[in-house]
Amino acid sequence: MKLMTATDACCPVLLVLGLLGPALGASPSADQALKLTPIQRGVDFARPTAQQAAKCKISARKIGRHVGWVVEDPDGLVLREFVDTNGDNVVDQWSYFKDGMEVYRDIDADFNGKADQYRWFHTGGSRWAADKNEDGQIDAWKTISAEEVTAEVIAALAGRDAERFGRLALTSDELRSLGLGRQKAESLSKKIGHLASEFGSLAARQKAVTRDSRWVQFSGTRPGTVPAGTDGSTKDLLAYENVVAIFRTGDEHGQVEIGTLVKVGDRWRVIDVPRVISEDQAESPSAGFFFQASVVNRGKTPTAGPSEEAQQLLTDLEKLDQAADRATTSEQKAQFNARRADLLEQIADKARSPADRDMWLRQLADTISVAVQSGVYPDGAERLEMLFGKLKDSDADKDLAAYVKFRQLTAEYGLSLQASKPDFAKIQTKWLETLEQYVADYPASPDAAEAMLQLAIAQEFAGQEDKAKKWYGRIVKDFPDSPAAKKAAGARTRLDSVGKTITLVGSSLSGGQVDLAKYRGRVVLIQYWATWCEPCKRDMPLLKELLSKYDGSLSVIGVSLDNSRKDLADYLAENRLPWPQIFEKGGLDSRPANQLGILTLPTMILLDQQGKVVNRNVQTSELASELKKLIR
Repeated sequence: MKLMTATDACCPVLLVLGLLGPALGASPSADQALKLTPIQRGVDFARPTAQQAAKCKISARKIGRHVGWVVEDPDGLVLREFVDTNGDNVVDQWSYFKDGMEVYRDIDADFNGKADQYRWFHTGGSRWAADKNEDGQIDAWKTISAEEVTAEVIAALAGRDAERFGRLALTSDELRSLGLGRQKAESLSKKIGHLASEFGSLAARQKAVTRDSRWVQFSGTRPGTVPAGTDGSTKDLLAYENVVAIFRTGDEHGQVEIGTLVKVGDRWRVIDVPRVISEDQAESPSAGFFFQASVVNRGKTPTAGPSEEAQQLLTDLEKLDQAADRATTSEQKAQFNARRADLLEQIADKARSPADRDMWLRQLADTISVAVQSGVYPDGAERLEMLFGKLKDSDADKDLAAYVKFRQLTAEYGLSLQASKPDFAKIQTKWLETLEQYVADYPASPDAAEAMLQLAIAQEFAGQEDKAKKWYGRIVKDFPDSPAAKKAAGARTRLDSVGKTITLVGSSLSGGQVDLAKYRGRVVLIQYWATWCEPCKRDMPLLKELLSKYDGSLSVIGVSLDNSRKDLADYLAENRLPWPQIFEKGGLDSRPANQLGILTLPTMILLDQQGKVVNRNVQTSELASELKKLIR
């Protein structure tokens, strides 16, 4: 293998694989490979010292179904991967790792020697950017989270970069795709029409966010769905209101009001000019574009920057998070989480507004609950109980108390499963009783929908389908706009489907559509599966055999619930399946999964020649006999 230097300064060094069948040429050194760096700045990836790099090793190997270089440290931890994905013996994918996980990737998708896409992974984030003219500058975002949008806004303000901000703003084409009613659409069109010029003016005059400023925290309550039909809209819309970004300049912290964010596909978009909140500011922030009444009435929006005490606590929290990797033993991890909980609670106590206090306490509850369920903070369940005790008797904190209570319950459930010899039947019975009590105590809490969904699922798995349908129905009735309602409605449809026709239309991997209605006249087996589901893959040989045996009378439709299109494509490239595949993003929470409330994999549904469901959960052991009855 040979190392070449690219002539284009924006392109990473090109690594030529020089593969001639199984024969390999001369390998570059690990030190040479480690000198490559990401095109985009600010990537936090493993950077061995010169002394450490001398001990690293590089080898050519197969990565998935491709070939490339892998650089590892002396302990075998991956530091870099440079891959040839199209078999032309030239690297077109440069991956950078931290703590053994890929955090960033440069991609040459058109195989011309220049990167045109950039992706962040794992602890690096979830962004995916396109660089159409391959000059090293991002032209558009394919995927970006709400949190990452706020970080980009801070970076745009710090760099006085109107173009960077413009890449985050809602476009006219995107506005048309939202399906808003005429009046709302016209109002939003006027707002976004002036974003670029107003941002340029703000960036030039504001002095709080400087080139030394760094994004620290996303601040905002949960996003909300604006249902189709609101103000004449034709589609559901997901939005955040009154979002705030916390930034740090030296030892000082500040806040920038981002305003409203709307989701368009896999991107969150800005519709407001950011507003720097000064320490002594008394002006009320905007009421929001979509949730005006509820936000104004609650009065839960930040109105001023953090106090000096809060700034110091934020600094302490940031330093603690930066040192998280140092906690390696169980005792150290418990101490880390206890200290982090202390800081979050103190920050909440110093909050200047009810919204800030609410936000920090919710983050505290989430942090503790996750830590308990992960087995690194067993004392956290008791701490959540104490926090709930402080909130439960306050009318102003009723919603917050319900939020904390649900996380306390899930933490205690997770903790009970970690016992040395858990009695699973007893634990499950108590858990279901706990969920029922939560629903009775907090029937209007958004978490009640999740509690009822878990109750319904448990009843369905226990064979108590009538009870399950009652819970599913209650979710749809009481929380029609919740994510749980989509799953619940689909589950009820599935449970009642035997003897009835069902609808299934979805996108294929190639971009077309697969429509169940077009298979009338044949027996159809629908297989819900994923590449990570080993039992699903073990069923494939039998399905192929049956398809061959009943050629012309039987059809199979696959519905992949993979989270990654690439995982599915890679599997199918090596394991050809002679039937169509439906794939849409979202995995077990995707639209095809929710349409029939799919809860577990594999799930297979058998339909007769008239399109009516014969068996809504057929097992492979039953297939042969079932098909004999249907196909003569």
